[in-house]
Amino acid sequence: MNIHLPSLTNADIAELTGWRRDLHRHPELSGEEERTAATVTAMLRQTGPEQIITQIGGHGVAAIYDSGNPGPRVLLRCELDGLPIDDLAEIPHRSTISGKGHQCGHDGHMAMVAAMARLLGRQRPAKGAVILMFQPAEEDGSGARKVVEDPAFAELKPDLAFAIHNMPGLPFGEVHIVDGPICCASRGIILKLTGRTAHASQPETGISPMPAIARLMPELSAMTSPVGTSTNDPDFTLVTITHVDMGAPAFGVTPGAANLFATLRSLTDEGMTALVEKVEALAQKVAHENGLKLEIGYTDVFVTCHNDADAASIVRNALDRIGIGHGPGTLPLRGSEDFGYFGRGAQMALMMLGSGEDLPALHNPDFDFPDDLIPVGARIYSAILDVIQTES
Repeated sequence: MNIHLPSLTNADIAELTGWRRDLHRHPELSGEEERTAATVTAMLRQTGPEQIITQIGGHGVAAIYDSGNPGPRVLLRCELDGLPIDDLAEIPHRSTISGKGHQCGHDGHMAMVAAMARLLGRQRPAKGAVILMFQPAEEDGSGARKVVEDPAFAELKPDLAFAIHNMPGLPFGEVHIVDGPICCASRGIILKLTGRTAHASQPETGISPMPAIARLMPELSAMTSPVGTSTNDPDFTLVTITHVDMGAPAFGVTPGAANLFATLRSLTDEGMTALVEKVEALAQKVAHENGLKLEIGYTDVFVTCHNDADAASIVRNALDRIGIGHGPGTLPLRGSEDFGYFGRGAQMALMMLGSGEDLPALHNPDFDFPDDLIPVGARIYSAILDVIQTES
């Protein structure tokens, strides 16, 4: 039972569902979330927070609901961005923008936090403040870092930070949560190898990257932990070759340049540092031995998401209060989430909320966030605030 916050009405749920579906029709990619941010800001203004901060970390929006009394400052976070995926779901609110869709469910995450804006607009916490953070650019790993590095974030000063990510494949409404790592660190690495082109009849007069590419692909893949290694193993690593291009698609030219893309994953940030050193050392060695110039670049950099034990305990207590089942499941995930940056200045907990066992997987072109999960997420956030209010 909620102690400090009122419940959503049927009208609230209907309106939030319509709001979520409007967001679904108009997805925007990381760094482009101008319409989404404007839609969020208009919604927040109707709830009368003490302050709204826009353009934080890019198109980010934060709303502060302050009791005026001393107490913990609690941040609830969701994401603004969609994915570069065609929406193929057979639904009336399918994306209207070709090549863009909300196949990760960020539209639903926003609706759950929008529900909290309605509740907090009607009744503030008894002490402290609640910060609703609508974060940009989660999908490419840049958004949370830019938000926490933005000077405007310094005045928010959250003590605790919580986020929900929906998870198809888990029973509807069940929560999986663990102490410690919950999502892996990851980054994309780009190896650019440059030699010299030549006529295909005289390959010896050029410097082809082919031998280097042929060697790098299996040796990089071999840096993956042995089959059967638990993701929870501190030494867990995964290297996935994702793309290779070499020269022009022609028969008369020996290629003189190549690009190799790979995704690096590790359970911890320390593990990522070690993995990067190994990958770079191998690339440099192979390039040198083949007479090639090497350029190394990185993109989509995610730190590990590490749940604070006390913050995770608050979540478990909250779930027990409202009778929602929870457990560790198969966590931590191999996938990444940039929410980990918020844990560098606050006690954080990310939880995985089951959106149904029969739904398409995240990032599938036919995925659609189940609207019935909106009030469930709001109940969880409300219960978390209750626990903090009663135990702080």
